[in-house]
Amino acid sequence: MRKPNLTPDDLAAVVRNIPDFPKPGIQFKDITPVLADPHLFAGCIDLLTANVLPGTIDAVVGIDARGFIFAAAAAFKLKAGFVPVRKKGKLPHQTYEETYDLEYGSSTVAIHIDAVHPGSRVLLVDDLLATGGTAGAAAKLLQKVGAEIVEVIFFIELGFLKGREQLKGFPVRSLVVY
Repeated sequence: MRKPNLTPDDLAAVVRNIPDFPKPGIQFKDITPVLADPHLFAGCIDLLTANVLPGTIDAVVGIDARGFIFAAAAAFKLKAGFVPVRKKGKLPHQTYEETYDLEYGSSTVAIHIDAVHPGSRVLLVDDLLATGGTAGAAAKLLQKVGAEIVEVIFFIELGFLKGREQLKGFPVRSLVVY
């Protein structure tokens, strides 16, 4: 394993805080400055994959939509497949679905039934852990297909929202925690 050139603090220093987006009271964490800078983006992927040797993971699973950015790059780096977990109705083949609660109502995510095989070693990756509903639902989907979740990894975690509670039993790691 190669030591990353950047630290999580280097990444946190360029994440923009956008008040009242997308609605009043929300402090949105804008990751686009990291994505726009090739050195920062590569360093972020290095940090996300630092605990994993290439060839030891079968797939990196990314959560719709910004998780795709990090998961696809991590999959490429780790010489693994990329598997999307999408919102209901967005995948063209047969799917497993998992519904989870939101602040008001619910939502559903899906994975192709043949996306990974029983015993596949996977990383579950997303950009942000907030309440943990989406990530928890994605982890349940991976259990349905028989995957072994090696680690659940986030670029940013909003620790005060206690999203990790939705991921009990899984190793969870976040680069930047607010």
